[in-house]
Amino acid sequence: MNKIVMVTGATAGFGRAVAAKFSQNGFNTIITGRRKERLDELQKELLSHGNKVLSLHFDVRKKDEVFSVINNLAPEWKDIDILVNNAGLAAGLSHIDAGDTDDWERMIDTNIKGLLYVTRAVAPGMVARGRGHIINIGSIAGRDVYENGNVYCATKSAVDSLSKSIRIDLLKNNIKVTHIAPGMADTEFSLVRFKGDETKARSVYKGIDALTAEDVADVIFFCATLPAHVCINDLVITPTQQAGVNHNFRKD
Repeated sequence: MNKIVMVTGATAGFGRAVAAKFSQNGFNTIITGRRKERLDELQKELLSHGNKVLSLHFDVRKKDEVFSVINNLAPEWKDIDILVNNAGLAAGLSHIDAGDTDDWERMIDTNIKGLLYVTRAVAPGMVARGRGHIINIGSIAGRDVYENGNVYCATKSAVDSLSKSIRIDLLKNNIKVTHIAPGMADTEFSLVRFKGDETKARSVYKGIDALTAEDVADVIFFCATLPAHVCINDLVITPTQQAGVNHNFRKD
């Protein structure tokens, strides 16, 4: 029987690439997201790989939706082997005194609370079966802060801490927990942060051969397919031109 992977925020970026990577390699895939048209499009693409695909249209920020959808999965989809908590975003880039509180709420509700809701809904099944793997997508911004990053950095720091504590909580249940912290990656991330301003979004990666979504998906797949007794607890991945949040070498 094919293993089941569930990927949140699968409509773009890391999530879409991760879903494709697992589907191409024999996994049955549950994809989730807020944008139904994109979910439908991705489902068609993944089905071409010959494995099963289940598309779940819900918002991780909405607790009742999360629990209703996951708790009512059909029996053939209940045994989730790998959960990739990918849904997340940055919104805005301002000093704390000028921050948009709606942006703050959006990041906190998605990056922290959404991850918690989905994990709370999926983890009991893993505990009951005595196996599973939870992979949380954080950021190097959770290790080091930068000007104007305030709330986004704080939410990704929370993902780092949660990953460590979840690993400890579920240690006796034979459940792996992996925290992946990417650096500069050329996805929709900056376009979302700058609310559709393509000029600002492109400037973030100027002179940098940035990571791609596929690069990160390859790393996640590697972590998820190691022998049963091996767990990558924590992994930072950056472009070669980046050594940290505030240390980049940009080519002319």
